[in-house]
Amino acid sequence: MPIRPRRSVLYMPGSNVRALEKARSLAADALILDLEDSIAPDLKAVARDNVCAAVTAGGYGHRELVIRINSLSGPWGRDDLAAAVKAAPNAVLLPKVSTPGDIMLVAKEMRDLGASDDLAIWAMMETPLAILNADSIVRTAADPSSRLAVLVMGTNDIAKDTRARLTKGRASMVTWLSICVAAARAHGVEILDGVFNDIADTDGFREECEQGRDFGMDGKTVIHPSQLAICNDIFSPSSDELAWAHKLIAAFDLPENANKGAISLDGRMVERLHAEMAKRTLELDAAIAKMQLA
Repeated sequence: MPIRPRRSVLYMPGSNVRALEKARSLAADALILDLEDSIAPDLKAVARDNVCAAVTAGGYGHRELVIRINSLSGPWGRDDLAAAVKAAPNAVLLPKVSTPGDIMLVAKEMRDLGASDDLAIWAMMETPLAILNADSIVRTAADPSSRLAVLVMGTNDIAKDTRARLTKGRASMVTWLSICVAAARAHGVEILDGVFNDIADTDGFREECEQGRDFGMDGKTVIHPSQLAICNDIFSPSSDELAWAHKLIAAFDLPENANKGAISLDGRMVERLHAEMAKRTLELDAAIAKMQLA
């Protein structure tokens, strides 16, 4: 599948019309237009109308549009889902996913509502049960009818439900984040890191972006436009990484290395799997460049 960059994914409250308008010019790879946590109960219907009108109007360029609906078990979820299907964003984000059945139920309802085949499902991984069921949840992606394409870590909700503290370095979260990365990679699904709450702490945000990248995350969800530039920088290949990728691929392309599984390059032993990793680095860079020209 072609790579779709999701370095920075910005939550936007659906009740804020000015924010929805401003989002058309922000440097985010994707936008989560929120009908759930950021919306007060008496504004749910208004937010739904705002978001669906914005998606229908378009004008967001290359930015992937995702509508986060309320849970189908609550009073707003089914109306949210029906409206989202009609508006036709790129994806619908499901909150509080805890079992494979949660994915398949919504996928069926989307199909019954006449959703187009390319309307994807993103899943919030934000409950203890979701972590325990990560493999079985993501395994549904093997069935195209599940529509599952992306996991989104909900670290604030995980902290609330587990009573874990969100400390510097996220020691309490490392195992849970890594479990979800492993599940995503095992079943060919993308995964996005959770938000960083302290908007003023740019150094802390950069460190957490680097940590998420090192864990294997494809990008990070953010809560403020001021976080976008750092996020895009960290989750893009650096100039050094690109130079090494080119050099590594060129080395394996030499006739004398055609039948070798491993070679020495600049004093390092590298294998063909490293060349495959290098190819993905170049593909990601090319996809970013193409997206920015769109």
